[in-house]
Amino acid sequence: MPSLARRRTLLGFVLGATLWMASAFLLLRTEVPVLDMPHLDTESYFSTTELDRIHQFTSVAGWFWVVSTLVELAVLAVLAWQGRRLAAVVRRLLRLPPTAHVRCGAAVAACCWIAVWLATTPIDAVELWWYRRYGLRSQAYGAWLVDRSLGLLVTTVVVVLAVAAVVYLAVRIGRRWWVFASGAVAVLAVLVVLAQPLVIEPLFNRFTPVTDHNLAAHVERLADRLGVHIESVDVSDASRRTTVANARVSGIGPTRHVVLDDTLLDGRFSEGEIVWVSAHELAHVARNHVWKRCAWFALFVIPVLAAIAWATERRGGIRNPAVVPLALVCAFAFSVLMLPAQNFVSRHYEAEADWLALRVTDDPASAVAAQKHFSLTGLVDPDPPVWVLLFRGTHPPAMQRIEMAKAADARR
Repeated sequence: MPSLARRRTLLGFVLGATLWMASAFLLLRTEVPVLDMPHLDTESYFSTTELDRIHQFTSVAGWFWVVSTLVELAVLAVLAWQGRRLAAVVRRLLRLPPTAHVRCGAAVAACCWIAVWLATTPIDAVELWWYRRYGLRSQAYGAWLVDRSLGLLVTTVVVVLAVAAVVYLAVRIGRRWWVFASGAVAVLAVLVVLAQPLVIEPLFNRFTPVTDHNLAAHVERLADRLGVHIESVDVSDASRRTTVANARVSGIGPTRHVVLDDTLLDGRFSEGEIVWVSAHELAHVARNHVWKRCAWFALFVIPVLAAIAWATERRGGIRNPAVVPLALVCAFAFSVLMLPAQNFVSRHYEAEADWLALRVTDDPASAVAAQKHFSLTGLVDPDPPVWVLLFRGTHPPAMQRIEMAKAADARR
């Protein structure tokens, strides 16, 4: 007969798993009805020449992510293997006492992240060259390196704070640290979301009010119809980095504003397409997708931290700074393995935003045109291979989005 402690553990696991699945079920609910989606041929919307150019680009571009992922995994694995030596060097250089577990663990995490950055920078530089070759990037290598360094600063701060919180909880609580750390990491993710429009975005972009007052008024009316309050409609200087068009809604409450990249306003997209894209971004806010994604992050982080706790306990526990690299390699490996599930959720919400945009604009023709132009101007495969969809597909493929627009048109 199992002991009382084992019964309690089993009961806790069953209750936790049930709560997890119930939360996931509720978060997956959307307003998208069951649609009679037509099957459309890609060749009906894209010429052979256009598809050949897209495939020539993506046949190489997709591998940059694969190589970068493998290199990052290899670097973290080597650091995990040499974790004891790395922790000793950090402790000696910073003159930390043996009891300074949190500070030493955070410093080790920073070293690991910088090592990954150094190892992947050459790969990303080649990727930049490839994108420049196809006219998708306009940024000089020096400016790109400055931006990449700023990104390193931001992500290192986030990683250090997360690791410091985890090590602190492990020191204070013991083997069950992951239960409390799940909540702490989720709170940190929310803080990053709140800080993004106020601190992070101004580091990389400048924003000015949109000069087309008719367009701004149209977007504001869409926001009212969707029940979303916005302070302004602004333009970001994305063209100093890229030719790819995009838009988003940034900020929370009084800081919320619609951001249109200047590459979206350079004449390649019609006003109807710009309005539809704006409606799509506003629909994300109307359906609370940002907060739902935070909730999903909290759900995903629970099993990941539990697995990390199990793996690190075999090496003395994450309270030991020498084990921090092992925790990082586990976290990275699990994050890659969970990409298909995360991307499925992302595509689910993107489809709902598409549907609400189609309803509020009543302009499926502009939706179709926008998807076609996004594929052509960004050289995005409108019907990608399955592995790309699983590991890189945060949005539904263009052909699926066109099929939804056609299905919505048939319901009018």
